[in-house]
Amino acid sequence: MNTVIEGYLNIGGVRLRAREQGEGVPLLLTSGGPGGCDILAPVAGMMETVARVIRWEPRGCGESDRVGPYDVATTLADMDAIRQQFGYERWIVGGHAHGAFLSLAYALTYPHHTLAVIYLAGIGVLRDRAWHIEYSDKRDLVGEAEPDYAFPLNEDVHRESSVSADEWCRDPMLLRRISELDIPVMAIQGGKDIRPNWPAEQLVNLLPNASMVTLPDAGHALWLTHADTLSTMLNAFLHGLPVE
Repeated sequence: MNTVIEGYLNIGGVRLRAREQGEGVPLLLTSGGPGGCDILAPVAGMMETVARVIRWEPRGCGESDRVGPYDVATTLADMDAIRQQFGYERWIVGGHAHGAFLSLAYALTYPHHTLAVIYLAGIGVLRDRAWHIEYSDKRDLVGEAEPDYAFPLNEDVHRESSVSADEWCRDPMLLRRISELDIPVMAIQGGKDIRPNWPAEQLVNLLPNASMVTLPDAGHALWLTHADTLSTMLNAFLHGLPVE
């Protein structure tokens, strides 16, 4: 395993916790929540032989400064400020759950700086009452295996970011923008995720250059049970991207 470099990025006076490892195409990796700390070290390790992976914790998450706002626009601006600080013209953005949503939102906002999107266990951009009922029922009756969290969920970030994400998804031009995003997207979902997968399927079918694989026996944290399969799929996707 390559050495992991740990430190803080100063973005407009706000310190954001970051870790980088590997060599190759630049890739920003974002955990979910919203409001959660970085849990994607195992996923970063899967790609370190072909990518320079940067894991980060958004404002208020983990060890990053608790300085708002925690809305989508600010988070996307922070992501692009990280790109600029590292001096990359284009990079891959990827994430898990809410981090997958942020990666898609970044690609839609900064398409000329995005090489590709890795979308892990995302929940799409459209959800209805039936989705929430099914998720709530399964959460209460079935539960799910969770990774270890070094820091608790920041409820303030979770609340503000969730409201902002819902508002962002109500953009009347959103579906058209998604249908015009001609960037490679790889979505990997868990068949036993307690969150219904149909919104992710809709999203992938709307994107012009996307593919989706569902791992039938995987839950939300795909790497806990299907590390080898996930690693193979991620590396195949990265190797298959057009050479810049």
